[in-house]
Amino acid sequence: MSKRESIAGDIITKLDAVSSPIEFKLIKREPFEPEELSQAQFPAVYIQTGDETREMLSLGDVGTGKRQGTIDFLIVGFVKGTDSNIDTLRNQLIEVVEETLDNDITRNGNALHTQIVEANTDEGVIFPYGGVRIVVRVLYEFVRGTS
Repeated sequence: MSKRESIAGDIITKLDAVSSPIEFKLIKREPFEPEELSQAQFPAVYIQTGDETREMLSLGDVGTGKRQGTIDFLIVGFVKGTDSNIDTLRNQLIEVVEETLDNDITRNGNALHTQIVEANTDEGVIFPYGGVRIVVRVLYEFVRGTS
């Protein structure tokens, strides 16, 4: 398995293990529509591997050698609430994702660093659902052919 896939898998594993203060009821790798979910499936998230930048770390043949990559993983989360708690639920989801991923910034030894670089909300546009978009930036090293 590539390091990219191992890192994505670790993010899912860590979020799936959360049980307090919230427990994710649905975690997927593919997008879904929140209105198609039952009440029992909230909070829900999907994780997708996004943009990546790479650079050579070793000199020599371009086809071989050590490289470094920076991948942005996109976590899109949904909560369902009322007009009196939707903002609180969105904030709670962001906080849980950040605290959970900060507990192991090496993504189980596959990365050098993990950082939340962006967190956005839907600002009430999809009420009674609340949506968040979190960008997780992961720095890692690999040898060409094993990324």
